[in-house]
Amino acid sequence: MMKAAYLPGNSTVEIKEVAIPTPGPGQVLIRTKASTICGSDIRAIYREHLGKGPEAYQNKIAGHEPCGQIVKCGDNMKRFKNGDRVIIYHISGCGVCNDCRRGYMISCSSPTRAAYGWQRDGGMAPYILADEKDCVLLPDELTYTDGAQVACGFGTVYEGLEKIGISGNDQVLVVGLGPVGLAALMLAKALGASKLVGVDTVQERCDIAMKLGLADAVFLSGPDTLENVKAQSYGQKGFEKTVDCSGHTLGRQLAIRATRQWGKNVMIGEGGTVEFNPSPDIIHDQISIHGSWVTNIWRMEELVERLVRWGIHPEDLVTQRFTLDQAEQAYALMNEGRCGKVAIVFDEEIK
Repeated sequence: MMKAAYLPGNSTVEIKEVAIPTPGPGQVLIRTKASTICGSDIRAIYREHLGKGPEAYQNKIAGHEPCGQIVKCGDNMKRFKNGDRVIIYHISGCGVCNDCRRGYMISCSSPTRAAYGWQRDGGMAPYILADEKDCVLLPDELTYTDGAQVACGFGTVYEGLEKIGISGNDQVLVVGLGPVGLAALMLAKALGASKLVGVDTVQERCDIAMKLGLADAVFLSGPDTLENVKAQSYGQKGFEKTVDCSGHTLGRQLAIRATRQWGKNVMIGEGGTVEFNPSPDIIHDQISIHGSWVTNIWRMEELVERLVRWGIHPEDLVTQRFTLDQAEQAYALMNEGRCGKVAIVFDEEIK
């Protein structure tokens, strides 16, 4: 038996005793080493159970950002073996629809689609049962806590940045400096952005961005924020690339209006709404807006290789670590929104 964390939907965590699963054909049993908490868990499960379809929580073990080591394999394995360090792509798709064949299991429309931590058991337990096809090899140079963040947050950001393209030609504005926004700054810097500016409504998150050296300037949101951020851009013309991670209409409006003529905006933050005036805000300045949802599994494999080449560690964004027995505290802290990434760790500094 093992302990596992569930989210009843009333801003609490329930720890239950459950059986350790046994892998079937094409499956692996993974000993969880690190499992981080995603903002989507807070928004759609922890506070209350929201959504249908992909966001329908079905009373499963929580946690869709797990990373660990394979300890037992089922029959008919094709690639992975005992002892392999792996990240879990957190949606298990049907594997045969058009989206799955593209690697975008996030968009699988089959009724058999099941997300870890939502419709099938996730990573807030010492062991997690996964399909081999959902595993991504974790390089030895990266920690398990690095890998846990790649499982959702960093993979999601990387996909969005690849859609708009980031290079040394670009000044980049990131709105919303929670863990996803901090990841956007870290990856945009690694991709060579010439200037990085961040905005948030919480001072502590602005402080984290500056302390880690992720931004050239950060601003606490206020009535003059648009003018302040544009003043940081060359010629005060705005930013070639903007990234919204706020999930809030005011944050999205700021990102759009701070985008330079012919620039590109990508929206990553979930939830909320947005109101803007198409002609002055996007049409006349030839601005394009992109939506991006999670990532595909081949791009996750590409990302872990590039993290090693760039010499950066997503783990640097973790500001607090807890044990599974402290999961109640961990989720409550993440809910407050005044921290970086929060991780549940199952072993001390295992690599």
